[in-house]
Amino acid sequence: MKSNIPNKIHIIGSVGSGKTTLARTLSSKLNIPFYELDNVVWKRCKSGDIRRSEEERDECLNHIIHSAAWIVEGVHHKWVLPSFQNAELIIFLDTDYSKRTFRIIKRFILQKIGLEKANYKPSFKIFMKMFEWNYYYFENESKPEILNMLSQYNDKLIILKDNTEIKKYFASFGRMN
Repeated sequence: MKSNIPNKIHIIGSVGSGKTTLARTLSSKLNIPFYELDNVVWKRCKSGDIRRSEEERDECLNHIIHSAAWIVEGVHHKWVLPSFQNAELIIFLDTDYSKRTFRIIKRFILQKIGLEKANYKPSFKIFMKMFEWNYYYFENESKPEILNMLSQYNDKLIILKDNTEIKKYFASFGRMN
């Protein structure tokens, strides 16, 4: 086990896996800024989100990963190789499908009644897309690709079924109690 607390952390997992919650928790406990990869892909504008060009997106990611400390989180995996390479710790949240499904439903309800902030306008269309992304795309395509990509980083990879398991990892540093 490393003796130093990691300052560059990449968290990856499906919709509803707990990525953002874990990133916020680690950011607060470790005093490291966190970034949502969706906000690297999209320029958030009041008039509506605008997709960044691949060049803009990659430049934004490179700016983040060349800073002294960061936590990035997202489901994206095909264009974030530099983040995996520069990370000191990669956390793959392999949360149970039923838990992710519950979280998607809960998030949608909370966003619709205004109790949870959304980076997008929560619509029924997006809600249904999340189920499609969660099951068909993630389970059948992304998850095998991600696990294959991350196999070369076993020395800095943790695969978790639940984001609370991270406490065990950081307990070795005397943190996250």
